[in-house]
Amino acid sequence: MSFWDSIKPAKKAPVAVTVAVAPDQRSLTVTWDDGHIATLSAQHLRQQCPCAECVEEFTGKRVLDPNKIADDMKILEVAPVGNYALTFVFGDAHRTGIFNWSTLRQLG
Repeated sequence: MSFWDSIKPAKKAPVAVTVAVAPDQRSLTVTWDDGHIATLSAQHLRQQCPCAECVEEFTGKRVLDPNKIADDMKILEVAPVGNYALTFVFGDAHRTGIFNWSTLRQLG
């Protein structure tokens, strides 16, 4: 048996097959390729933004105070980032976070 025979392939990460913003723009519903469906509030997504403005790059400490995010936060735009993530424009004009599929799955 060679070294290569002992290596197992990495488990395939879940991938979103549909993404829909609610008509009131206050939530996002994601359907995954394994059938799981998650609905995430715009407020929760904004509170968990992984960008360098919201999370200290070197320590990973969250610098955004989640209590300062409005209950009625909206998702104004959603766009794909390659085949691996989504980016959002939120009601407070924040737009720098990139949410990869793994992050979105963990949040939902």
